[in-house]
Amino acid sequence: MSKMRKRSFLALVIALIFALAACTGGGSNGGNDNKGGNDPQPANNNNNNETPSNTEIIELSFWTLGNVNYEELAQEYMAENPHIKITVQNTGDQTAHHNNLTTALSANSGAPDIFQLEIGFMERFIGAQDKFHNLNDLGAQNVKDLYLDWKWAQASSPDGSFQIGLPTDIGPTVAYYRIDLFEEAGLPTDPEEVTAMIDTWDKFTAVAKEYSDKMGKPFVDSRDLIYNAVRDQSDGEIYYSKEDGSFIGDQNPQVRKAYDLTVKGIQEGWVSSHGLWSTEWTQGMNDGHHAVVLGPAWMLGNIKSGGPDTSGLWRIAQLPEGSGNWGGSFLVLPKEGKHPEEAYKFIEWMVGKEGQIKSFQTKGLMPSIPSVYDEPEFADFTDEFLGGQKSAVEFGKAATRVAPVYYGPLHDQTDAYIKEALQNVQEKGADPEAEWNAALDKILRLIERSQ
Repeated sequence: MSKMRKRSFLALVIALIFALAACTGGGSNGGNDNKGGNDPQPANNNNNNETPSNTEIIELSFWTLGNVNYEELAQEYMAENPHIKITVQNTGDQTAHHNNLTTALSANSGAPDIFQLEIGFMERFIGAQDKFHNLNDLGAQNVKDLYLDWKWAQASSPDGSFQIGLPTDIGPTVAYYRIDLFEEAGLPTDPEEVTAMIDTWDKFTAVAKEYSDKMGKPFVDSRDLIYNAVRDQSDGEIYYSKEDGSFIGDQNPQVRKAYDLTVKGIQEGWVSSHGLWSTEWTQGMNDGHHAVVLGPAWMLGNIKSGGPDTSGLWRIAQLPEGSGNWGGSFLVLPKEGKHPEEAYKFIEWMVGKEGQIKSFQTKGLMPSIPSVYDEPEFADFTDEFLGGQKSAVEFGKAATRVAPVYYGPLHDQTDAYIKEALQNVQEKGADPEAEWNAALDKILRLIERSQ
């Protein structure tokens, strides 16, 4: 770990400890509790794993996040492996979830055997290699080829020698659109025709302007999502160099392209002024305020909840010039765990092909194993909200169009300054170039403070 990353991680740990002490009074109460030997003897030890002894029960603690089926999978695994006892602790608060792990790691006490790490928090932990088991030492290289290359790379050190986690789900980005509004505007509605119509960003912006000029309302839902869609198609890096961590956002042509294209949409009136996640943004799904949402696979749930009266009116097309990814998780093994081999066997089983199919079928989690996309349970899946379209197939297409990108530990703060500039352009009529330069100044000061 570089000095800068060490300092950043330690500073973050200290800050979180104080924040958690102030807000919650301490860390999680669901930490590692591998006492062993206190549970009833399994009646039948006919299982797939080798049992260390006839009397020893291996206890594993597992912290999960969000609406997942991992407790059900753990139950299935325990039924097949009676000497394994897995205790699952689930939360929907992803910030608290990751802060609790940070607190446990800093105290060297209380971390679980298995932790579900969301990709948005990866940069906080991947540099702390002394705190996690290297899954390459436990056999991860043997299953690497099962997974999407870009997904695997998100949890790897730059040279690939350290693997912090096994991939679970992903969030490939697509273009959701309203067929009733497209038809009213005289645009094609068939997904293949729409994909062809917007297969470059130049074509997309031309269609967006044509739609807004004719309909008198925005084409896309928000400045944040169109900026993200273009930004995430960067060539390997966005704001920071993967090689040395230096700031490159001011020289990355894709970042500038994303900024300029969003400004163009704001000035031409085809980007909605509603803030992402605002009440107005949500209502816009239902009332036809906007026709297009550029979002990940999981965004479909937000569209469904925000637009209950629009069932059957939405479809999925592919993004111009590639795709991007937003969201998804990994399973990691904190070093505090005393049974890494047993924990690894479980997670390798859980996020294998059969496990990912079950997670897709029960919770809609998008698989990170591309061979799943050919399975009938996936390929034949249709969604009536999307007019019976084979939505899983479209998400699978998007997943194979994602290119890996490096984020860096200051990505989120850096991105927030760029988004603030775009907000000022849209809401205050500020000069785009002045806002761009002001954002760069703030980013450079952020970097200086972090060193």
